[in-house]
Amino acid sequence: MTVRVLVVEDEPIAAETHVAYVGRVPGFAAVGSASSLAEAVRVLETERDAGTPVDLLLLDLHLPDGHGLALLTRLRATGHWCDVVAVTSARDADVVRRAVAQGVALYLLKPFTFATFRAKLQRYAEYRGSLVSDGSEVVQDEIDRAFGTLRSPVSDALPKGMSPETLSRVTAAVRDTTGTEAGGASASEVAAATGTSRVTARRYLEHLAEQGALERRPRYGAGRPELEYRWRT
Repeated sequence: MTVRVLVVEDEPIAAETHVAYVGRVPGFAAVGSASSLAEAVRVLETERDAGTPVDLLLLDLHLPDGHGLALLTRLRATGHWCDVVAVTSARDADVVRRAVAQGVALYLLKPFTFATFRAKLQRYAEYRGSLVSDGSEVVQDEIDRAFGTLRSPVSDALPKGMSPETLSRVTAAVRDTTGTEAGGASASEVAAATGTSRVTARRYLEHLAEQGALERRPRYGAGRPELEYRWRT
């Protein structure tokens, strides 16, 4: 049975990307996207009333009309029992604990590759398939295996020659410029901040831009124009 997915994301490019990603994973279909808590509730109600309830939310936690976890409280109170995968840049440990306490099945940190996204959904599909709602009872081993499927680590299949450690350093270097007077960083500046070559830094920056995590802008100065990379806030 196809898993019906609603993407809740207020950044248009990220929302389009996530909807497209869902369509590339066998067994999953996106019913659309919502850019706010209120819109998400409307879509969920409409789908349920039509007899086609949403099975899974891909939920950003920072939305224009409130925190994503507030949506979970509202949904459970109104009888919506869809599962939730948090898809967010929120790295605060308290937020992660709250998400787990409120029943978030998986937590996916931005930025990520399609390979990681696909692996997360495949793990969810395995979990869902191991607990079939047919009225039968399950034993402890089956429950342990189901939860173990969700908790198993997922490796981020980066392009050949790229490492998660360097990607993390490059990501942090760009994020550190967000909200500052500079507002962004060039490949040369990221290279200096991370101890890599300019060519290496640019490769990682282009990878992040292709994933939709960064935006490119031309930077004009005394010399030749260069690209500036900014974190999508």
